[in-house]
Amino acid sequence: MSQESEYTEGDLRNTGMQLKHDREWDYELERIVDAIDERDATKVGLQFPEGLKRRGPKVADDLRELTGDDVTIMLSGQPCYGACDLDTYLMKRTDVFVHFGHSPMKNTDKVIYVPLFSNVEVTPIMEEALETLEPPEETEDIGLVTTAQHMNLYEDMATFLEERGYDVHSRRGDERLTHEGQVLGCNYASADVPADQVLYVGGGKFHPLGLAMEYPEKHVVIADPVNNVVTVADTEKFMKQRYGAVHRAMDAEKWGVIFCTKIGQGRWEIAQDILDDNDDAYLITMDEVTPDRLRNFDMDAFVNTGCPRITTDDGPQFHKPMLTPGEYEIAVGNKPLDELSFDTFHGTW
Repeated sequence: MSQESEYTEGDLRNTGMQLKHDREWDYELERIVDAIDERDATKVGLQFPEGLKRRGPKVADDLRELTGDDVTIMLSGQPCYGACDLDTYLMKRTDVFVHFGHSPMKNTDKVIYVPLFSNVEVTPIMEEALETLEPPEETEDIGLVTTAQHMNLYEDMATFLEERGYDVHSRRGDERLTHEGQVLGCNYASADVPADQVLYVGGGKFHPLGLAMEYPEKHVVIADPVNNVVTVADTEKFMKQRYGAVHRAMDAEKWGVIFCTKIGQGRWEIAQDILDDNDDAYLITMDEVTPDRLRNFDMDAFVNTGCPRITTDDGPQFHKPMLTPGEYEIAVGNKPLDELSFDTFHGTW
């Protein structure tokens, strides 16, 4: 099934493109084996993000060869969408727990984070992006951001732009971010720099679309080295989808307030504030928030205080309007419609 038919209008995953590069990853097996030896581990848990779960069995095989028959390797089958989405059940039952594909969100000795840096060369696509960026003669200030997979090349990216006359601005953001210049699907604080344009180097469009929503005054250029394409972040279609959801929820009487129990996704204070302010709001706790799980609840609308991507990625698939906390405030009349903005997530856990 094609993406166009599988996903609904406004779903950010509908903006994806077929990969044009094969990627190889460094799973840092030696570091994992050293941890197994140091802890005399007999149970090892491996957690992969959704797109890399198919690599799990091969990594498990490699670790078996490097350890021995007395070590049991367990693969997490739980959904995983970020460093905030740890399989805590498996983590508590293993001596060594390895989380692949994301950088640490919080310093802890319990988890080994393997970021899986990409081997894709970024210089060619950055060269092409120069044609879309405003030239340094007109505006030399530029923000530079990327994802965890390309952080190993961040200094090279900055040098590339500086050699072409740009003054590169970057910052770490807040405590949810590990690296300077890093963005997450829920946090774009690293783009809060004194520059009218931002270059995002990385795969996909979700991160730069969220960034453009967070900073609508900035010109956001996407340099995708995986798909070898340069585009400009255009939020118009996405904004229309969100405005539509808010309008449909304005007549809602019974609200389901979603509190996500995943270790890095719960925003209890926000959920509690909504409940305190609305006698017709009901708290619903769950780990994995899906349309099917909410279908049997007799609610007129939902407000999601968990991961913002639940709303933006899957919002159109829920049987009733699913709003962010900010959108909820608009729907119930506490804020004007023109204050609609992208929901971001700050803090760890």
